[in-house]
Amino acid sequence: VLAAVLAFFTFVGEFGWLYLYLFILIVNITLIFVSPMFILPLFFEMEPLEQGELRTAILALAEKADFDMKDIFVIDGSKRSSHSNAFFTGFGPSKRICLFDTLISQQSTDEIVAVLGHEIGHYKKGHIYIGMVLSFLETFLMLYLLSIFISNPDLAAAFYVSEPSAYFGLIAFGMLLTPIQTVLGVVGNIISRMNEYSADKYGAELTGKPKDLILSLKKLSKDNLSNLTPHPFSVFIGYSHPPVLMRVRALNDLESHDSTLV
Repeated sequence: VLAAVLAFFTFVGEFGWLYLYLFILIVNITLIFVSPMFILPLFFEMEPLEQGELRTAILALAEKADFDMKDIFVIDGSKRSSHSNAFFTGFGPSKRICLFDTLISQQSTDEIVAVLGHEIGHYKKGHIYIGMVLSFLETFLMLYLLSIFISNPDLAAAFYVSEPSAYFGLIAFGMLLTPIQTVLGVVGNIISRMNEYSADKYGAELTGKPKDLILSLKKLSKDNLSNLTPHPFSVFIGYSHPPVLMRVRALNDLESHDSTLV
């Protein structure tokens, strides 16, 4: 892959980075639509959730939130680990809910519904689209900076290189890549943690039962061996989700200020 990228920059010329970005953009958008139907089933066994209390409760929640979806699927996560999760994938006609079988076995119907209320909150609040846009902007910035390193003769001269090339540019850019990604990662994590609080609030208000979400978060934290008390600096640098204790406090505060929540 790296050789192909270098050859592309070398032979296409000045706007090679832009063509490459457009190609990556098209591929990523295509994968968003086709992945749930063709790629995800290659790695997991996915079966439609059987009729019953859980399916009825999830469909009622989706209808209440005016959330359209194709179907609800159960993933055989227990074959790999005890890790449990629930997520939405796809857009438009390919949008579907996926539940790990471990989640179904470890949590009650109300707790699973609370988790899905949180996930619906991400869609309703536009967090999915925000994340996509930020990812595309980061890719754009990285490729643009790489193009500068590849084509800038002054930068090459500073390193005693007679003329700029894709190979030198890649090495020089690699020196700057880590600090850039660290800064962008911190900013992205701040936005992600804010979105998690926002989705928690939406889910609690949608179901009217923040206690169910609190119980679910506690179980998920236990089952996934999460660190309950990470250092604040570690959270600031590397956590895309707030620590569970912070999320529980926020939900308790929400409940205490809204008498309609139980």
